[in-house]
Amino acid sequence: MLPLLSRSLATAALVFCAALPAYADSYISRLLNKPVPGGVAVVDLGPAAQAPKATWQGKPVLVVKDQDARWLAIVGIPLSVKPGTSQQVSSGGRNLPFVVGNKQYPEQRITLKNQRQVNPNPDDLKRIEQELDVQVRAYRTFSPVTPSNLLLDKPVDGPLSSKFGVRRFFNGEERNPHAGLDFAVPAGTPIKSPAAGKVILIGNYFFNGNTVFVDHGQGFISMFCHMSKIDVKVGDAVPRGGVVGRVGSTGRATGPHMHWNVSLNDARVDPAIFINAFQP
Repeated sequence: MLPLLSRSLATAALVFCAALPAYADSYISRLLNKPVPGGVAVVDLGPAAQAPKATWQGKPVLVVKDQDARWLAIVGIPLSVKPGTSQQVSSGGRNLPFVVGNKQYPEQRITLKNQRQVNPNPDDLKRIEQELDVQVRAYRTFSPVTPSNLLLDKPVDGPLSSKFGVRRFFNGEERNPHAGLDFAVPAGTPIKSPAAGKVILIGNYFFNGNTVFVDHGQGFISMFCHMSKIDVKVGDAVPRGGVVGRVGSTGRATGPHMHWNVSLNDARVDPAIFINAFQP
């Protein structure tokens, strides 16, 4: 027979485990909850008959239904957020906390022959500013559609050549961290949408070259760039696996590759999280 103290501890442990919410080990949490700079926080909003609304830092966030009629906020965390900080998701008059953990990102040094792609001239800078404004507006799109899938397909089948979050130095000068994943695949390779969505922006930009934005719903957006060819137009509904264009090396690129960004609530996050390839 267990001593009284041991029986009490065992009983308390059983009560504690029984009290744990089912979402704590849900599929969505196991897949997506990587609360680091450039990662994703999954925050429980509790059960509700209808989908609640949630915001973080004043921006609406993706909300999806999990098991047992619980709702989860899927929050994108920008690389600029400092590790160790406590954050709050607002929903229904409540503030629901999460803490941003730590993650170290490596460095990458790239040599470009075209010096203007490192230090653009005044005309280039004017063009870049205008293009950035257009792309930021696309990233801030928030449609009411629920994404068809959160476990995404890889847009191309090939090895990674550059990871998300890498601190990049062009010709020895530090520039913005890498905001997506690069896949080493030949020019002309079809690029497939990792989830169903709507094409909300296409263009040819100074840094990104030929570019396509696909809105998967509720601020969940894919961006593909450096393409040799665009096969869609704005307003097109793209099925999961539908071809949006072809791999190329337009814009600031040293050779053919597929660059893929994923954005949540206007925060660029690691696409590896959504293809089950995240590395802490």
